[in-house]
Amino acid sequence: MNRRIFVGGAFSGMPITNAFAAPPKVKAGDIPTTAFGKTGIHVSVLAQGSARMDLLPNVPAAAAHVRKMYELGITYFDCSRLYWDGRAEESYGLGLQGVRKNVFLTTKTVKRTAREANEELETSFRLLKTDYIDLWQAHAVQTREDIDQLLVPGGAIEAFEAAKRAGKCRFIGFTGHYDPEVHTALLKAYGKWDTVMMPIHAADHAYLSFEKIALPAAIDRNVGNQAIKVFGKAFLLRSLSPTECLRYTLSQPGVHVAVCGAGTQGQMEDNIRAVQNFKKMTPEEIADVRKRAIVGSGVYTGTTMEYWKKKS
Repeated sequence: MNRRIFVGGAFSGMPITNAFAAPPKVKAGDIPTTAFGKTGIHVSVLAQGSARMDLLPNVPAAAAHVRKMYELGITYFDCSRLYWDGRAEESYGLGLQGVRKNVFLTTKTVKRTAREANEELETSFRLLKTDYIDLWQAHAVQTREDIDQLLVPGGAIEAFEAAKRAGKCRFIGFTGHYDPEVHTALLKAYGKWDTVMMPIHAADHAYLSFEKIALPAAIDRNVGNQAIKVFGKAFLLRSLSPTECLRYTLSQPGVHVAVCGAGTQGQMEDNIRAVQNFKKMTPEEIADVRKRAIVGSGVYTGTTMEYWKKKS
């Protein structure tokens, strides 16, 4: 499902008669920052993700988008070797030339052995045009087998630890959206994670909830938490505004950064407007949004919406 096809009116919650009015010009800067868990680093609460960078026509266009987001005040840039067959990293490398040290730059690997992970890191350095990563993450951890493969002798954790000791990455973490019990198990099995990434959104509570199961474990360990699937892959926009989606996610305890994989400038400008005027939701607002996210609008039917989660 595609995310909203127009910007401004729907985002701000103005009446539908004004929905196609030109949105106000986004003001550069003024994006709130937060201490990113135990890293102690302050980062923007909104991150540019690159999972949907393939919506842009080519690498030069994607690089121009990245640069524009930097100019508007985004300082957190999320990436992965997996995205767009490497072109996402290439776009970041071009778009962030000359300003690399001003941003928090991440990438990920799906490799589970130390040798393969190291090889991918070197490729990431080349494409990102850098000699260090702020955060390197084990990507798409889904099962107990993934945990075993990461942590055994010769597993990718050895590459992560070595890279951190050598200054090739400042912090290490892991990501996933499949099973909150696996997230919790990995947080318990290895105590040196600096960060974690998981889906946190207004409908998550209804099925295999990361918010209820994995997020408390992350909070207990004071790891930096990056929230994904903020808009529920656009399913939530059937009943909630994008502003409500972002406010909900950033109102949850222990959530530091909302990663938005928007592939257009208009979408990210909308997101920037939302966080520039951010106020945490009250408990009453949270309860209302949770209800509307799953009831009466066809948003949530079994696991239809959250197709990325484990099927029970």
